Order: sequence, then structure tokens, then C-alpha cells
Amino acid sequence: MTLQVPRSVRQAMPLAREVVEHIAIDYGVCIRPVPMRRIDTHTGKSEIIDVPCGATLETVCPSCAKRNRQLRMAQCREGWHLETEPVITPNQPSEHQRHLVELRADLQAWRDAAQAAGEPTEDFDGAITDLDAEINAAGLRGNVLGRSVPKRTRSTRRRQDAPDLPKRKRASTTLGRTFTAPDGKVYRPSMFITLTLPSYGRVRDGVPVDPEEYDYARAARDALHFSKLIDRFVQNLRRVAGYDVQYFATVEPQRRLAPHLHMAVRGTLPRAEIRQIAAATYHQVWWPAADRVVYDGDHLPVWDEKAGYVDPDTGEVLPTWDQALDALDADPDAKPLHVIRFGPQMDVQGVLAGSKDADQCIRYLSKYLTKSIGDAANPADAAQAEHAARLVEALRYEPCSPSCPNWLRYGIQPKNARAGMRPGCCRGKAHKPEHLGYAGRRVLVSRKWSNKTLAEHRQDRRAWVLEALGLSEEEAADPHRYTWRPVSRNERDVPPLAVRLLRAVAERQRWRAAMQRLQARAEGRTLQDLSATSAADRGRAA
Repeated sequence: MTLQVPRSVRQAMPLAREVVEHIAIDYGVCIRPVPMRRIDTHTGKSEIIDVPCGATLETVCPSCAKRNRQLRMAQCREGWHLETEPVITPNQPSEHQRHLVELRADLQAWRDAAQAAGEPTEDFDGAITDLDAEINAAGLRGNVLGRSVPKRTRSTRRRQDAPDLPKRKRASTTLGRTFTAPDGKVYRPSMFITLTLPSYGRVRDGVPVDPEEYDYARAARDALHFSKLIDRFVQNLRRVAGYDVQYFATVEPQRRLAPHLHMAVRGTLPRAEIRQIAAATYHQVWWPAADRVVYDGDHLPVWDEKAGYVDPDTGEVLPTWDQALDALDADPDAKPLHVIRFGPQMDVQGVLAGSKDADQCIRYLSKYLTKSIGDAANPADAAQAEHAARLVEALRYEPCSPSCPNWLRYGIQPKNARAGMRPGCCRGKAHKPEHLGYAGRRVLVSRKWSNKTLAEHRQDRRAWVLEALGLSEEEAADPHRYTWRPVSRNERDVPPLAVRLLRAVAERQRWRAAMQRLQARAEGRTLQDLSATSAADRGRAA
């Protein structure tokens, strides 16, 4: 006899697929793995290997986001209080890289010869452009011949409303000063700095008291150009400090949805000087004016294959981006589109290596890395949801870059204009609700922070786990032994996702048991004692 389960009870039952995902998350397994086919060139054996998706947001993949956060914490901890100078030695060029540069020299010589003979050079120009892209993809930085288009330069004279900054002689070091205590102990303190943007109106509990008086237009432009302001602050900080300041910084949202900066800085400066640097830091956005709407609604510029965008009534060609900048350069009374500065609120803390404050600051730096900036707005709070919607609407027609389609609204062709552009429909990150105007990197790390790249930090963690578990790294012996290729949907030997997740969970269970045995052996306890302690910890957490 089959027991009939009422429909209401069945609907309340958890889905098996969701249970598998929850278990995978508990064991740190990626829930969106990318299947890849690995072929052993020695034996011809082919197998499906799941590659983690590498997502950094918890809403996409909690396991990968948590792993990325832990990796960033390790990177921050390892570089913050270095006592020896990091040494970065460039890698020697490979034979492939040398071949590409030699081929680039030949193409340039043939192009110059064709130009001297009066022959067309379009084919050579296209081949050179493609080769330059291939050279960069091969692992070489920069352009072989330098900047192909001259950089626009403007006066570097400081604004009259910004205080001047002292400039110290630069020392070739990345380490801060040391201080000797009366007992002879030497300390090398560092700093933890928090910088915010100015006020746009009174707020209470993260929302404007009067939304009509809140300056959403300025808030939107500040968010768009916040990354440039950070670059200026680092330049000024190094200028005043007198040494090559290294930093690890994260950009996070405040409750009012404005981005702000947390920065771990190697070395220390007086708090008064940090405040002076922040007050003197600004960034001017020298873009064409975007305050007067020229085209709106259905009255929009029309695309012409030969001329670009033209006026829908007169057929007059709209000025290109370069022409608009030329007109801005030629105007002696021109003013920047926007000037962004930090707000008066800031915090500077001195931090010592190995202290509780250092650990707390590292956790604070990485606290929100697994969440997007838009997650700061609680969708269940009607006031916060409305505040976020108003900010997104203010960003809708704000140009986010020289190539933004919103420039058509103000009578200017965007850089690299193409057919189909429409104001208010830019696909840039800045216009998406989850970014709220900030399209820059969430983690900013200086080049000499830990003397390692993020990939090298990841490899260190992997090597430690493999050594602890007694596993072999087959790829290390011969990196060319395996070839990899993507798996198409039509291949039938790929197991279902649930099966692959359960296999990964079983593997993690074996790893976790091996790590527990190692921990018990190191602490001189039995495995039963360790299991009892872990069960008690889980019970307290529950």
C-alpha cells in the first residue's frame, strides 16, 4: 500500500537539489563548477575535472566567495608589516615573446617602406594592431612603441581652493620608520585609514531626511569618479611621506550607499599630515559639459554609416569625442565637468604587527568583499529601497566613461561610436543597481605590497594543503603533460551537476578527516577527543 502524501505537505518538503547545494556550501565546494576535459598526453586518458567558478560574490557562489575573501585576508596580512624590502625581478622573455616582438619589427619596417613608396598601408596597420594585442596577451606589459596617441596635457597648477602640500625627498624604500622604546625594543608601526565622501544632505538611519533636498546628482558623479580620487590620494601620500608607500585597500558602501575607502598602509605618518593630505586631495574631471540636455525622448541623433551620429532634423554631424575635447582645450574659460573631494570625516589608527588591532582591521577590510555595493540597501526597508532607486535613476543618464551612449543626450558622439547606441541604455557596470555608480576595483593592492601576485598567494595555499594531506602535485612535475578543453553540452559522458557536487563533497570529507588527524597528532590528542570538541563547537554555534 502506497502512502499518499498531501499536496500541501509535499510543497513544504525541501528540494533534493537545494539540499545538495547546501551540503556543498557547508564543505566549501563550488556550486557552479565549470566542467573541463583533461587529457593526459602520456597515457591518453580523458577525464572530466570540475574547475571552481571563482565568483567573488556570495550571491553567485558562497564557497568561491569565501575562499576569495580568505585569500585576500592572507595577502593583506603577509604584506602589511614587512621588515625587509620586497624585490620584484622581471621575468626573462620567453622564446614566443621574443618571436612576436621580432615579427613586430619586421611588420613596422615593411609598413614604413610601403609608406615611403606611396603605397597603401591599411593592411599593415591592421596586422600591427592585431599583433600588438597578441603581444600583450602573451604576457608583455605596455606597447612596443609606447603611446600611439599623444596624451592630452593640462596645467598642473593647483586649485586656489585646495591647500598646498609639502614635498619631501623620495627615498627608495617601501618600509616605514622604526621607533625604539626606552627598554630598547624596536617598533615598526603601520596605519589603518578610513576616508569618506562629503555630505549630500541630512541622513537618518542611512536614508535622506528630505529626499527632495538630497543632492543625488553630485552623489552619482562622486561615485562614478571615486576611483580616480583614490589614485590622487595615493600620489599625494607618497609625495608627502617621502618613500614608496605600499597599501592594501578595499572600497565598501556606507549605509547611505556612498562608497568609502578602508586602507592598510605600510609605515606611519602623523595624523595631522594625513588629514592635510586628504583635505588637499581632489580630482578634476575634464570632460565636455553634460548639464544641458540636447536630445531626449524619441528626438535622438540618427546613425549614419559614413559620418556617425547626425542631428535628426538638420542632418548636421555631431562633434566627435576628440573634437569636443579639442574645443574644451581651446576655451580659456573652460571649467571641469566635476570636481570630487573627500569629506571631513576620516579615521586614522596606528597598528602594530601581531596585535589584536591588526587582526581586527584585516577582518574589517575584508568584511564586505563577498557582497556587492548594492547589497547595502535593505530591500525590505521601503525607505532604503526608494533611496537606492533614486540614486540609480540619477545615474541613468550620467556619462560613466568617454564611450558611454549617454553623451548623445548632450549632443556629442561617444568615443568609438557605433550604431544602436541610445541614451539611458548604457551597459557599463556603473549603471547597474548592484554597483551604484562605482565601477572600479573593490580591492586595490600596490605592486610591492607582499612581493607576490594573487595567483602566487593562491598557489602557496594550495601547496600547503597538498603537503599537509600528503597528496602529490602531478602538474608540478610536468606542466605540459595535460591538455585542457571546454566541455560542450552535447557530450554525454558529463555527469549531472548533483552527482559532481556529491563527488566533490565526498572528496572534501576525506580531506577534512585527514586534516583532523594531523591536527590531533600535532596537539597530542586522540581523534575521538578532537571529534568531541568539534561536535561541541557545532552545538554551541547552533
